[in-house]
Amino acid sequence: MKIYIETLGCPKNVEDSETAGGILERAGHEIINNPKAANAIIVNTCGFINDAKKESIDRIFDMAEYKQNDKLLIVSGCLSQRYGEELYNEMPEVDIFMGVNDYEKLPQILKNYNQGKREKHFSDYEKIYKERGERKLITPNYSATLKISEGCDNICAYCVIPLIRGSYRSRKKEDILKEAKKLSENGCRELILIAQDTTAYGIDLYGEYKLASLVKELCKIAGIKWIRLMYCYEDRITDELIKVMAEEKKVCHYIDIPIQHSTDKILKAMNRRSTNSSILNTIKKLRKAIPDIHIRTTLITGFPGEDDDDFEQLADFVQDMKFERLGVFHYSKEEGTPAAKMEGQVSEDIKIRRKEALMTMQLDISLTSNQSKLDKVIEVIVEEKDEDGSYIGRSRYDAPEIDNSVIFTSKKNLLPGDIVNVKIIDAFDYDLVGEMEI
Repeated sequence: MKIYIETLGCPKNVEDSETAGGILERAGHEIINNPKAANAIIVNTCGFINDAKKESIDRIFDMAEYKQNDKLLIVSGCLSQRYGEELYNEMPEVDIFMGVNDYEKLPQILKNYNQGKREKHFSDYEKIYKERGERKLITPNYSATLKISEGCDNICAYCVIPLIRGSYRSRKKEDILKEAKKLSENGCRELILIAQDTTAYGIDLYGEYKLASLVKELCKIAGIKWIRLMYCYEDRITDELIKVMAEEKKVCHYIDIPIQHSTDKILKAMNRRSTNSSILNTIKKLRKAIPDIHIRTTLITGFPGEDDDDFEQLADFVQDMKFERLGVFHYSKEEGTPAAKMEGQVSEDIKIRRKEALMTMQLDISLTSNQSKLDKVIEVIVEEKDEDGSYIGRSRYDAPEIDNSVIFTSKKNLLPGDIVNVKIIDAFDYDLVGEMEI
């Protein structure tokens, strides 16, 4: 059977789609890139916030337009896991609904499917991490995510992930290293470590945080040139981890820390373990140990109870910290979470206005950060060649899809995945311009 997989949401969802693709290929199916030519379409949905839910629903209806003859439409992922029964009743266009724990069953589901009979498959999560075999990469082979755990135990007041993904389950270190070596053998040069909380890695399996030692082991793998850390919780960024980041040349001087807010009042309401002082202390330690560290963070505006004073403090925090990379979301009221029932809900207009104010402020901060790289030579991984003959890539300081690009010229013919030295000659809000050093 020819199968097309449409993926929405975060890198964790992308990896789920890659897992599904690997499972289906080993069962004899073919993964293709054209929904029109497919016998079955799988829409792997996101259900994290309202905008993501709307996008997922719109995409399901888009894919339903391709339905003809005996073509199957299958919906999986977070939205399906969370709202499966409701979606089943409201979307007769969909033949099969399944959750985030059912990808291994796909070959059997397809084999046993009776045409015209709608189905739903929603399993509980395994209590320990279950390996699912080699993935079918969607992303280019030179850059790959590496999931080190599943689920989350943090129980933030606004977040539905524990309801969808279950409790925290670390992968065994030997399984992670085995996959990383296989990725390297297949041409991977950049490993991007992902999880709901990468810094909690190992606590359930080994009784202590093991991210630092895992990273040291990954650095030993030949072929891997860059290792990038995503989704690191501030209160679990240990001195040992900072030391590894500072000393290991393969580890990018980049870290993604979802701080979400800066005032103790709102952090407490969010059920975050961090405090304003702990955040400041961690950032200070990172920047002292790694002077060129680029910190990415995300913030939420308009959380219940956030008043003008809280927002002013948050804005001052952004101005003072000058994060090299910043994303801002306005609070999304998610049913089933404690935050949805809190008093002091902020109007949509104010939430969005506050978000836009922070992002406007960030323009100048990002520009200043980029201008500091003028006349410097930085490593860049090539991603594509533009029509005008220039190349587009990313620096060590930039994660794919979400961060800045480097546009540069080269007298040599380059291929995606090549890592080259580029001298920066111009800087904009979110992009750099350069020339390759020969």
